[in-house]
Amino acid sequence: MKKGFNVAIDGPAGAGKSTIAKRVAKELGFIYIDTGAMYRSMALKCVRENVNLSDEQAVVSTCENVMVSIVYENGEQQVILDGENVSGLIRTQEVGNAASTISTYGPVREKLVKLQKELAEVSDVIMDGRDIGTCVLPNAQVKIYLTASSRVRAERRYKEYIEKGMEADIDVIEKEIIERDYRDMNRAISPLKQADDAVLLDSSYMNIDEVVNKMLEIIRNAM
Repeated sequence: MKKGFNVAIDGPAGAGKSTIAKRVAKELGFIYIDTGAMYRSMALKCVRENVNLSDEQAVVSTCENVMVSIVYENGEQQVILDGENVSGLIRTQEVGNAASTISTYGPVREKLVKLQKELAEVSDVIMDGRDIGTCVLPNAQVKIYLTASSRVRAERRYKEYIEKGMEADIDVIEKEIIERDYRDMNRAISPLKQADDAVLLDSSYMNIDEVVNKMLEIIRNAM
């Protein structure tokens, strides 16, 4: 297998992209790159510094000199923000919503997309996000659009929060998911959409093992 075999997984928030992609990458011996985590780390920086997220110039200027990198420890991806491992701090609802906002700003995307492309050129990777198949890796050998109904996605997020001991309201979560879908699909730069050559995979009525197996089947057929 040649170097640089790329798998692009796109889809809306809560579709299970990260969970599935991690397992598939481990099975294939690929590197998993969670682009959402990179945007979330930028968002965390802005939240910590109380930056007005609707002020594009303020966000861009805050992110300008931020250093975001991906390292692997014991096979697990760790996100490093200015030298600090923030992997456990970027999964809150607040940071996720902030990431959705700042990802609409061109200079923020340019900075992270450059890094993502560089990683994919030299390695066999599975990368997930909102615009991987359409913008970041348009020549990926495999493209998959992973989705599920808004209610199913809300139920999954609700379960995650409850398991972490966090308070959550499933109706509020679903409302935020629908709003986030709208923002992601209607932003001017790199909107979320299914690439023309992507395989549609709806996981609404599938468990994790079924989705992983289906994805492995799609990728192995292409390889």
